[in-house]
Order: sequence, then structure tokens, then C-alpha cells
Amino acid sequence: MNCDLLLDAYWHGIFPWPCSEYTILWTSPKMRGVLPVAEFHIPKSLQRELKKHLFDVRIDTCFDDVIDACAFTERKDEAGTWITSALRREYKRFHRMGYVHSFEAFDADGNLAGGLYGVLLNRIFIGESMFFRQSGASKAAFCRCVEVLAAHGVELIDTQVITNMSASFGAYEIPIQEYLQRLKELRGDVPAPTSLTDAPTKENR
Repeated sequence: MNCDLLLDAYWHGIFPWPCSEYTILWTSPKMRGVLPVAEFHIPKSLQRELKKHLFDVRIDTCFDDVIDACAFTERKDEAGTWITSALRREYKRFHRMGYVHSFEAFDADGNLAGGLYGVLLNRIFIGESMFFRQSGASKAAFCRCVEVLAAHGVELIDTQVITNMSASFGAYEIPIQEYLQRLKELRGDVPAPTSLTDAPTKENR
């Protein structure tokens, strides 16, 4: 696996799903989880938490730390990680090429409290993984993520699958053929890296 293969896979609606350190499944499910940016909404309980400004969310300042945390942070009812060492190595290169971005939530003491990363192809963002070490950190990072993406003209977030969290923000499933059509419309004609660090957004959450 290499960055060219990763880019080509995402370009065609396929993403890697490793089942062991040495075996990767390339998958494109019949139903795809999506969140149109225009339909994104923040639950009222989370709105109250965000107003406390508990986290400073930054962009692309410590991608390696985020993907490593996504790989090694323990999750309830899950054993091990699908983010293998080979995958981490290639995504770090993919990030340096400008196609993968991280959103990092730091607490008041400057500790990395949560975050997420995903692949950006023009007007579509494919979310890959997130983690949290402090309650609410990954949600704060995601809200900031959507704000930044919207400012850059992104119209659709591909959540791949639906979780309770993504559903609470408005995500739902569509058939793969509908997804592929939207992907074709939003990805553009030529893959091009994008910088998000200078996004014209509102005050950091």
C-alpha cells in the first residue's frame, strides 16, 4: 500500500479496512453514511457545553499524534485497532502531501484531549477516525471541523458508517450509487491538496 493507491481508492469511493497487520480489505459498502454540511446540526446539550469553551481546536498541528491516538486509545467493547502500523505510516505521508487533515482539541493545560482525521477531496471530506481522552473533546473537534470545511466550500462529509454520534449531528445512509454520483460531482476533475490552516472561520471553540 502507498499514497498513490490510497488516493486512487478514495477517488473511486473505496477505503481501506485492515483485518490484520498484514491484510487490508478495500471496501465500498452498499450503503454509505453521509452528512451534508447544510444539514449539520448540533444537539442542544452539546451547544451548552461548547459555550464553555473548554477546548482549543487546532488544525494540522500534530497529525502524527492524532492518528497514533486513534490507533491506541481504548474503546468500549473493542479489542485491538484497525489502524495498523503500515496504515499509520502511509497516512502520515498522505498528510504531508496535503490530502489528509487532523482537527485537534486541546484542554486548558495544553494537553491533547481528542481529535479526528480524514481525507479531503475538494468539496467532500471522508472522515476516517476520531478519539477522545476527555469527555466532549472529539465532539468539539468535529464541530470545529464542520465549521472549517464549510468555510472552504465543502458540501458533504462521508462518515462511511453511521454511529450514534454521527446520527446525532444529522448523518444518514444513502445507496452507494447515489454516493458515487455525489463523489464525482464534489471531488472535481483533478486531485489537488488543500491547506486548511488559514480557514476564514469564527472564533475557535
